[in-house]
Amino acid sequence: MARKWTFTDRRRPGRPGTRRPVKALIVRMARENPTWGHRRIRGELARLGYTIAASTVWEILHAAGIDPAPRRAGPTWRQFLAAHAHAMIACDFLVAETVLLKRLHVLIFIEHGTRRLHLAGVTAHPTGAWTAQQARNLAMDLVDRLTELRFLIHDRDPLFTSAFKAVFEAEGMGVVTTLPRTPRMNAICERVIGTLRRELLDRILILNERHLVFVLREYLIPYNGHRPHQSRQQRPPDIATQPSHDVADLSDQRTIRRKPVVAGMISEYHHAA
Repeated sequence: MARKWTFTDRRRPGRPGTRRPVKALIVRMARENPTWGHRRIRGELARLGYTIAASTVWEILHAAGIDPAPRRAGPTWRQFLAAHAHAMIACDFLVAETVLLKRLHVLIFIEHGTRRLHLAGVTAHPTGAWTAQQARNLAMDLVDRLTELRFLIHDRDPLFTSAFKAVFEAEGMGVVTTLPRTPRMNAICERVIGTLRRELLDRILILNERHLVFVLREYLIPYNGHRPHQSRQQRPPDIATQPSHDVADLSDQRTIRRKPVVAGMISEYHHAA
């Protein structure tokens, strides 16, 4: 039987009120679903067992300063990213300096849903044609995964030419260009660039372009196959589910083995055989 909520009865002393929780729930539904009007919210409440008049829902939304659905602002950028994370990939350029002060440009891609990192290419003289060719190479490598991706995010760098965008548009993907001076719109890619600097490039001397490619490819192996990610419940990008283990006894540290990788820059830990 549906539970009826009234807003006109006074609460008795010591009796928990119902008005505040219902108001909070209505406001929450409106903010989490920008396209829902007061009648749609009333219907969702009815499914939960809360019977309430549509006019009361409208009054609560009006008092909270929330406009009707047709005039309400659309989803925020964070809501958009959360809803489409599994279908998004982002790219950006990373700059590295060699021991001879030669500047190298690295084009990287990262999938939002899995956090899988891809190295597209390294060059000292990036051009629009070079960037487009790296996009074609990546599309060939991801031929089976491109069907799951729907959006590409990148900044307004002139190296991302129309030819570069056409590669992904031909695969049915939409290209989203970030606003000027808004790095947070490409926050996941910016964050992985910071990770690459802190964990690798700031701790090793790069000799030349060939050396940088070798080091980055070596880093991708533990990054995609071993490194835990908070957004994936501590799972690496290449592991769909976290394997179950018995509770380990850490009192004997000899059962834990350290494996240095990427010239000793990165450490991996495993149970001894």
